[in-house]
Parts: sequence; C-alpha cells; structure tokens
Amino acid sequence: MIRIAIYGKGGIGKSTISCNISAALAREGRRVMQIGCDPKADSTSLLRGGERIPTVLQLTREKGVGKVELADIVHEGSFGVKCVEAGGPVPGLGCAGRGIINALETLEKLGAYEVYKPDVVIYDVLGDVVCGGFSMPMRKGYADKVFVVTSGEKMAVYAAANICMAVDNFKGRGYAQLGGIILNKRGVENENEAVMQLANDFNTNIIGSIDRNNDIPYADKMGKTVFEVCEGSETQAQLLAVARGVIDTFGGAV
Repeated sequence: MIRIAIYGKGGIGKSTISCNISAALAREGRRVMQIGCDPKADSTSLLRGGERIPTVLQLTREKGVGKVELADIVHEGSFGVKCVEAGGPVPGLGCAGRGIINALETLEKLGAYEVYKPDVVIYDVLGDVVCGGFSMPMRKGYADKVFVVTSGEKMAVYAAANICMAVDNFKGRGYAQLGGIILNKRGVENENEAVMQLANDFNTNIIGSIDRNNDIPYADKMGKTVFEVCEGSETQAQLLAVARGVIDTFGGAV
C-alpha cells in the first residue's frame, strides 16, 4: 500500500486533480481510497456524480463516539474508488483540523485499511495552512509522500513553497517526503519557469502538468471526472500521465 497526500493553495484545483488521479489509478485496476481532508467536505464529490457524502465528524456527532461503523463513512465512487470525507465544525465553532484528526484516527480504529486493502490511499488536504490537523497526513506517518499542486501564479507558488518548506522541516523524523510538483496551468506569463524554479529550490521534480482548457470545467459541471466524460482527450492523457508519474516515484510497482 502506498499513501500520498496532495496539498495546494485553496482553489488551485487539487481536489479535482485528486479525484482524477484516483479515477485514473482505479481504472487501471488498482484499489484506491480517497480521503477528503478539507472542512468543505467536497473532495470526493466528482467521484460521486457531484453528490456529497456524510462526513466522519458529522456522523460522530450524530451517532456518538465509538458508534460509527465503516459502512457509515466509506462510500463507493467511480471505478470503485472508496471515498471518505473528514468534515469540519460549523464555521466559527471549533478547530477545522480536528475533523482530520478524528477521521484518520477513526479509520485506523475501525481497521479500514485492513478491510478494504487499498493499493493506494490519497489524502486531499487543504494546503493554505500546514499546521495542526492539516499537517497530520504528512507528520504522523500516514502519507509516504506529499505532492503539491500549483500554478505559476504568485500566490499559488508562495503557498506551494510554504508546503514544501513544511515537508522539508519534517525531514529526518520518518515523516512524508516531498514527492514532486503537479503543475495545473493558468496561462500566466513565465509559468513553466516559475514552477521549475520552485521545484529546483526544493530539489524536486515537476511530475506532470495539465494545460488550461475547457475539459476540466466541463467535467466539474457534470459532477464527474475527466475519465468519465472526456474519453480520448488531451486532458485525460495529461491527467493519466500525472497519475502514472505519482506511481513512478514509488518505483512503479504498485
């Protein structure tokens, strides 16, 4: 089993890319579990036809601690991907990171990884703040590698650099390593150069890039992944290359 965490600035497209990576890998026959670690709880919606699933935090509040079962929180999505959403508190009440901590601890206690035996686990994490519960996938031994989604826009690169720095600060403690950069292009000036400089600064690679086009917005509007509605497109090929690039960082043996 390999475990990856995908981080990136809010709105950079990391949930869309996470869902499409999950779809690409599952489509090739791998058992995939995607865990949404964003309080908005919409990480897995593209794998569910646009439908949101009950969150671990919500069900824990409703049913009580220790009464939540795997069938309550794990839902099947496109291509058989197992979908989980951590959830978060009512805005303004409580720490959003607690939802991530609660979800990951609950999945472990219920033996989710032993029951579903995923080949790949993907944590889709809100990346603007890399502290508390939001850093748990990278610092608590859950993920093996962190992949950072960015465009060449100034604030996206700035956020990506902060995430890479956080990963670097945990180096040597047995925590997740930096797996690489995923470039989600926005068509800004000198975009490739800016992101290449980011990768060079942290001694990592751009493992793949997705051009700006209408395929992803179209698929998002349909509530589906590109692999379901844009068969044979260049975007599908690019996303497949990203998914395979992620696997290749583990030696490609998954």
